[in-house]
Amino acid sequence: MQISVFASGSSGNCLMVSGGDTHLLIDAGISMRRTQDALAASGHSLDEIIGVLITHEHSDHVSGLRMLLKYHRLPVYAPRTVASRLRGMIPELSQTLHVIPVGEDFAVGGFAVRAFHTPHDTDESVGYRVRGEGEFALATDMGCVTEEIVQGLLGADTVLIESNHDEQMLRYGSYPVYLKRRILSERGHLSNANCALLARRLAEGGTSRIILGHLSRENNRPELALAASRAALEGTGARLCCAPVSGCLTVPVEPVRLIKMS
Repeated sequence: MQISVFASGSSGNCLMVSGGDTHLLIDAGISMRRTQDALAASGHSLDEIIGVLITHEHSDHVSGLRMLLKYHRLPVYAPRTVASRLRGMIPELSQTLHVIPVGEDFAVGGFAVRAFHTPHDTDESVGYRVRGEGEFALATDMGCVTEEIVQGLLGADTVLIESNHDEQMLRYGSYPVYLKRRILSERGHLSNANCALLARRLAEGGTSRIILGHLSRENNRPELALAASRAALEGTGARLCCAPVSGCLTVPVEPVRLIKMS
């Protein structure tokens, strides 16, 4: 099992989870051409994708969905409120849209998937946990860390979590006050410091690889995000990296039991 991150940030979000012959996208926030190019660079094509999981309806997570569905009849999976919003945005989506339960496992190809809520400035936003030969979990677009998020992520072999902003850069940066307040709120985005606390808890719970995602171009730098989480992870043995704003990062999702035996 492996993941390939094609984009992570406010300009677009899209990644692929692969296990055997099963290939699944999480979000479609980049153009179909960029998605096709990223898949090709990974040795795959859209014809191999069995579905798309949507976290929420903000444009940086769904802007490429309409064109994807125009040329490929892909099943789309989303929780009830998100699904309702997507129907209004893309009426033709109704033919392939699957409303999913939150907090319960459902099957997509060879994967078992579970969604969990994340607090963001929309009526419903979720992270996902995907189980195959290993477990991967993702949580971005969250203003604070809830126990539901911790339980959704805890014990996954590889996780991608939000490290959106350096708080000092945000507070003293050029954003208008209302936007700063939105980002800093409990329904905004997670800071490097709060991400680091979450990373430590996950590493202590058995996660072996942590990917920092959804970094702000204006209010963060990869070296700042990495430094905060690296300090928190000292002594845990967990591996750490940053997801690209664009490009491709491919990492294995290795069951912890296999890592300990090697």
